[in-house]
Amino acid sequence: MKLKTTAPLDLGYMPMALVLKDFEERAKNEDGKKIVIGIERNKGYLSTYEMTVFNDGTGHDEENFDVVERVVKSLLWVRGGYKVIIAGSDVIGNKIKAAYDFGGLREFDRGFMARVYERPFEVEVVSLENAPKENEAAEPVGRHLAGCRIGFDAGGSDRKVSAVIDGEPVYSEEVVWFPKTNSDPKYHYEGILDAMKTAASHMPRVDGIGVSSAGVYIDNKIMIASLFLKVSDEDFEKHVKNMYLDCAAELGRELGYEIPVEVANDGDVTALAGAMSLDDNGILGIAMGTSEAGGYVDMAGNITGWLNELAFVPVDFNKDAMVDEWSGDYGCGVKYFSQDSVIKLAPAAGIELDPNLSPAEKLKVVQGLMLEGHEGAKKIYETIGVYFGYAVAYYAMFYDIKHVLLLGRVSSGKGGDIVLEFAKKALANEFPELAEKISIALPDEKSRRVGQSVAAASLPN
Repeated sequence: MKLKTTAPLDLGYMPMALVLKDFEERAKNEDGKKIVIGIERNKGYLSTYEMTVFNDGTGHDEENFDVVERVVKSLLWVRGGYKVIIAGSDVIGNKIKAAYDFGGLREFDRGFMARVYERPFEVEVVSLENAPKENEAAEPVGRHLAGCRIGFDAGGSDRKVSAVIDGEPVYSEEVVWFPKTNSDPKYHYEGILDAMKTAASHMPRVDGIGVSSAGVYIDNKIMIASLFLKVSDEDFEKHVKNMYLDCAAELGRELGYEIPVEVANDGDVTALAGAMSLDDNGILGIAMGTSEAGGYVDMAGNITGWLNELAFVPVDFNKDAMVDEWSGDYGCGVKYFSQDSVIKLAPAAGIELDPNLSPAEKLKVVQGLMLEGHEGAKKIYETIGVYFGYAVAYYAMFYDIKHVLLLGRVSSGKGGDIVLEFAKKALANEFPELAEKISIALPDEKSRRVGQSVAAASLPN
């Protein structure tokens, strides 16, 4: 596969957007057939995706599975769901069923989705005539700025909090912490409460608290979150599931009144921050930090209820690509659009990082080299930019996008400008029709660092 824009430090990169485009073109040339993939989630909501594959038994069965499996995985982590429906191919459907069975290739994904939706995970194979019908929903989110509000953004390397009065931040701070390596939930609780108290001390009162946090949230409860990776299942149920509600309640008791609280996935808050800063909709927000967080505000300005966990969406078809330690899968966004990507590319850039440093500290070393004009550091950001340009084309297969907004530590400083430049270049060279439709932008430096916590403040109504 020849790319029109190559990734300087990763010549084996195989962008999913190109792989899928090439696959469907070849299948159509051989009079292939249509299949429909359905993903069902809570409340009977159902997403569908149509694609062309080679006919069964024509020597392409393994290739069919390899590509369709990546698309199914992408749909699961973009839309979320506990049930996969494959319509139009028994061969592909049964291979997908085996992959998502206990002990199969995607056992991690199966378990994750079953836990999130609290339903047994299943794969159903049906005829094309019985293909599932789409059933989607969306609702307005945030943009409530009147009064005195706290916005808290829980990152994996640092926590950010803002005190916001009538939409203007009067105080913001970032504090380094290590939530992913601490097994005692008291550590997390005290850090969150301290941030809320600090913000409250800069305002005459607190009218609401909005929380932006990595993970999956239902009714403001924490269902799954990588911030609590080391916390035992027992402690999670007892002390973590209601942690944000509990911290807000304790602050409320100290202040003498109840404080409304709203918790949202950090990716959705990223998209909300973009919508608010651009005063527009159709926004895919990407936060490149400890992991890759994604969120989406649709063309009507609503959130969709989709999972938007882009960290686990495959962007590289190369089976020799780096494997994510948590999911055990290759080529997923977390290793391309986070501080992990910077660290991964450092050896190829001729940069030796002290293994005793934390990931956030390693990122700071590379950012420092970037300021000094280090050529290898520049190549790292060029490579991430190329990755991202092709990934935007792939994401556009699942989202209706007008704007892609970048936030997070990796996009800070000069490196972020290079990522933006090369992402635009890759998209324009390979997918000019998308480049005309989709803008990729960075907010100003202040918004990049604390914009998410300010947007979080607007969540409570």
